[in-house]
Amino acid sequence: MIRVLLVDDQQLVRAGLRMLCDSADDLEVVGEAEDGHEAVVLAESQAPDVVLMDLRMPRVDGIVATRRITERVPSARIVVLTTFDDDDHLYPALAAGACGFLAKDMSPERLLDAIRRAHAGETPFTPRVLRRLVDRAVRGNPAPAKPPAPEIDLTAREHDVLELVGAGLSNGEISERLHMGVTTVKTHIANLMSKTSSANRVQLAVYAAQSGIVSTPD
Repeated sequence: MIRVLLVDDQQLVRAGLRMLCDSADDLEVVGEAEDGHEAVVLAESQAPDVVLMDLRMPRVDGIVATRRITERVPSARIVVLTTFDDDDHLYPALAAGACGFLAKDMSPERLLDAIRRAHAGETPFTPRVLRRLVDRAVRGNPAPAKPPAPEIDLTAREHDVLELVGAGLSNGEISERLHMGVTTVKTHIANLMSKTSSANRVQLAVYAAQSGIVSTPD
């Protein structure tokens, strides 16, 4: 069971998120917080696996709360869920320790998938957000990704997987696209991260762009 903490200053939003999580057999909502201060307190007492974190809240905002939870409950995976997917919010949230960044206009199915992906150690991003991260890193601006060394030897299958990682697809989506098991996809990604010296999925996507395997936006 994946233990989820909901953090949003709007009661209606929290109620909707709770209903969505309650509809999944493998998710359990262990608490709700209406601001960052409550989020930190609940994270310490409930030890959630995944925190869905809003950013703009009274008293303590989501970025400060993310930093505090990351320090005090390092096992918690924090996914930002916000209507503001601009760079002014994106990079501070990632620097504070968030593992993913999602826009609130995503479908319920994709949100449930993102929670599971975060719990599994992945870095869920709305595709357009991941593309901005990659583009900014490739263009040489400061970004939370270290460019890996170029020119590595990839198998044909690794090339296919890397291209889809660079396009922002999840393991499940890659599995369906390439007609291979999710476990096999995970193995390929682990090998790719080792070969490219990438610490996370974002760095792997950056490598794909820098190598010309997937194009960056103009």
